[in-house]
Amino acid sequence: MELKDYRQELDSIDDEMIKLFTRRMKTAADIAEYKKKHGLPVLDSKREREKLLDVAEKTPEQLREYAVALYSLIFELSRSSQNRILGRTTELTEQISAAIEKTDRLFPQNATVACQGVEGAYSQLACDKLFRLPNVLYFSSFDAVFSAIEKGLCRYGVIPLENSTAGSVNMVYDLMMKHNFRIVRSVRLKVDHNLLVKPGAKRSDIKEIYSHEQAISQCAEYLRKFSGVKVIPCENTAVAAKMVAQSDRKDVAALSSRSCMKLYGLECLEQSVQDQGNNYTRFICISRDLEIYPGADRTSLMMVVPHRPGSLYKVLSRFYALGINLNKLESRPMPERNFEFMFYFDLDASVYSPQFIQLMGELESFGEEFVYLGSYSEVI
Repeated sequence: MELKDYRQELDSIDDEMIKLFTRRMKTAADIAEYKKKHGLPVLDSKREREKLLDVAEKTPEQLREYAVALYSLIFELSRSSQNRILGRTTELTEQISAAIEKTDRLFPQNATVACQGVEGAYSQLACDKLFRLPNVLYFSSFDAVFSAIEKGLCRYGVIPLENSTAGSVNMVYDLMMKHNFRIVRSVRLKVDHNLLVKPGAKRSDIKEIYSHEQAISQCAEYLRKFSGVKVIPCENTAVAAKMVAQSDRKDVAALSSRSCMKLYGLECLEQSVQDQGNNYTRFICISRDLEIYPGADRTSLMMVVPHRPGSLYKVLSRFYALGINLNKLESRPMPERNFEFMFYFDLDASVYSPQFIQLMGELESFGEEFVYLGSYSEVI
């Protein structure tokens, strides 16, 4: 046989498989109607286990794992179709629908906002991009910002989440496991780091450079050019600039923004010293309450899945089945559990789409823990 003959045979087999798949999904839809009439749940774990065992026994050993994977996906598609037919709501989907109705049509222009650091911090610059006239309260740590939101000290908080060069801010992801909050908006901020010094200082004078660890990471190649200079991390780039300004030494410098140069009366020896020019940081705006503003097309979730093969695959296959794009997947170890992880998902999906509502109604049954962080739009 020639290659074209094999392909024709595959086409013929595929035609039969499509007919059988359509017939199977039609039968699954009939089962959904029966379950709806009799108040039965969609998932029958015992039946699925028995069916997978039967599939494995009937399949040649060399193909067994592929057959089990195929039927696992078919079961996911079948359950998704049945859930759509049943149209059942959950407490979460009702909360989401209520938030869409109750949230103001416009994002607030004025608000009390918590930021980490001091005046001139990149968090404050992100805050200014989100709000027209924010009342910014500064806190010494990201943990304190989350706590301020939980306690109702501020309506909103602005926190850096990831950088296009240095990657995720792991400390923030770890804190997200500890605190109760909702994401209501996000913003991308172009980040330019500059070498700031006291007026009159020269590059040859510099013995110490201060900045936040993320900024240091983003300028790693540049900093390697400073022989014998000590690079010292501090809690914030604006704090670094303020320390240099308040120091009586001329041999210290800071990696910080140009706004800090003006704010603290410093000079810029070299500008835009980050290793990559296309350097952006993504910030999230958090709140204590669930608010979903018009145009929300991104959703963030946290989930702990069972510690067994295929658990994460089942979650991902549900995104695929509903045509929902996974924008980001992050995992962080859970301190109180050995070799177990919390997974963070960013999804691209309009909050108004039926597929999104269906997914929110289904995901709670997939994990040991499930947290809906919010649906929002991103300012660019």
